[in-house]
Amino acid sequence: MKILFIGSRLYDDIDYYVREKGIESILTESNEDAINLDLPDQVFIVPRGMDGPKQIAITHDVDAIIPLIGIDPPLIQVARMKEEIESEYGIPVIASNVRAVELTSNKINTKSFYKEIGVVTPEYQILNAPDELALEFPVVLKQGEGQGGKDIKIAHNMEDVTQYFEEFDQALCEEFIEGSEISIEVIGFNGEYVALPPIYKGETTLEGTHPLNKVKLGPCLVDGLDNNLVQETAYNVARKLDSDGIFEMDFMYSHKRDQLYAIEVNTRPNGTRYLTTATCGVNSLCELVNMACGEFSLKSIFDKLEYYYSTEIPIGNYEGPEASEPKKSFDNNNFVVHGPAGYQRITIRAKSKKELENLINELT
Repeated sequence: MKILFIGSRLYDDIDYYVREKGIESILTESNEDAINLDLPDQVFIVPRGMDGPKQIAITHDVDAIIPLIGIDPPLIQVARMKEEIESEYGIPVIASNVRAVELTSNKINTKSFYKEIGVVTPEYQILNAPDELALEFPVVLKQGEGQGGKDIKIAHNMEDVTQYFEEFDQALCEEFIEGSEISIEVIGFNGEYVALPPIYKGETTLEGTHPLNKVKLGPCLVDGLDNNLVQETAYNVARKLDSDGIFEMDFMYSHKRDQLYAIEVNTRPNGTRYLTTATCGVNSLCELVNMACGEFSLKSIFDKLEYYYSTEIPIGNYEGPEASEPKKSFDNNNFVVHGPAGYQRITIRAKSKKELENLINELT
């Protein structure tokens, strides 16, 4: 089996699994100074875009292509390449199709999609000028495209809105929901989808605290919220998108209204994947490899499911005991350290809450 991986930044998360399965790995990367270039069997430095990876895939007769891209802008190029190379060369590309990317990479498109399929989302309007605002403060101002909190502002008054429009000509304006932030991964292939356990990312704040600066917990245990509702909603959204790969969805739960709100969908690997793996034993990136190998099925997922309590904590630079090899796997570890130096996080899991508390004290 020969697989082409596009992008090196996430490759160390699955290198051990690729080797375990005896897969010949080829990787393309546009940055010759990128990390993890020493791990695959072959590496090709190519120009930005999908033409280079496409040519490498064809000339090296690969069996499948797995894009390991964790940012939004290249996703539409990947989706177009997928449709071309699958139809013309029969090489499966484990990624979302054009329709799914167009619906999810733009927040305004996602809002319309939610409305079309009957999924509850916070009340919103498209603002072309501050004086068009009809929602009550506080409101959340966003751009259609962007990730990781980029270009998002919580406006408390009209002055805040006016300041936002000094930089932008338009805004997606959304009511501010006070409550719990939740993420969930859905993985799917060939029409089969499974929603993994929801992850708790903390409470919303009027300061707009970024999720990377919060302690996260798995599974999500929020008073009044039924996790089955989160999983069913996420499953239905993924099914309506009708595509392959990883779907990461963000929700808000309002305690005051007892209402779950869908916020956005990402068709790419996401920031809560370590916590999801720690909580249930299913690694979404490894499942992309299984899809490429023809080994993905709902039965295989259910057979792997485990049940742990887990947490993810920002630590800056980790100085605790070394993890066992492979360091990015929970198979031989109860913790995984990830992220760049200075911004590292540790994800820890245990069979009980008490054991988790003890491990947190030991490792941090």
